[in-house]
Amino acid sequence: MKPISKILILGPESTGKSTLAQDLSVHFNEPWVQEYAREYLEEIARPYVFEDLVEMGKGQMALEDQQAKEAERLLFCDTDLRVIQVWSQYRFEKVDPWILEEIQKRTYDLILLTDVDLPWAPDPQREYPELEMRQFFLDWYERLAIESGFPWFKISGSREKRLKDSVNHIQKIIFGQKT
Repeated sequence: MKPISKILILGPESTGKSTLAQDLSVHFNEPWVQEYAREYLEEIARPYVFEDLVEMGKGQMALEDQQAKEAERLLFCDTDLRVIQVWSQYRFEKVDPWILEEIQKRTYDLILLTDVDLPWAPDPQREYPELEMRQFFLDWYERLAIESGFPWFKISGSREKRLKDSVNHIQKIIFGQKT
């Protein structure tokens, strides 16, 4: 398999991760990995339980691996197992060992952490619209980004600013260009 650079877009609910992944995909003409949990939750049509989280994680990683085969230089990942880890720990106060093991195995060349400065967009699958909860989760994701050891940047502002800043970080970190 050809070497590609994987960019993880990480952040709380309703912070523009999917929009940023799509925008970067279009800008660089490279694939993006959608969030598998959305599809999974629609299919089961019931509240998720602890055991569902591993299935969501496996589906996410399978999508990531599949899309990586389509990429030429870059792959944009609209989430990863860290999201499953956070939800598992928060909702069930435990994390399946498979999730933690896979997090250690998977590498990303850059993490773009999406800020909570966008308005909340209601969605039946989203759970915590309160700003203090969004900030709580942002802080948690930031700790995970730091602990990952991968380069990371917080992405804030309008859709246009987020795209511009993300492109600049990618050009600098991935392609070694001055911005």
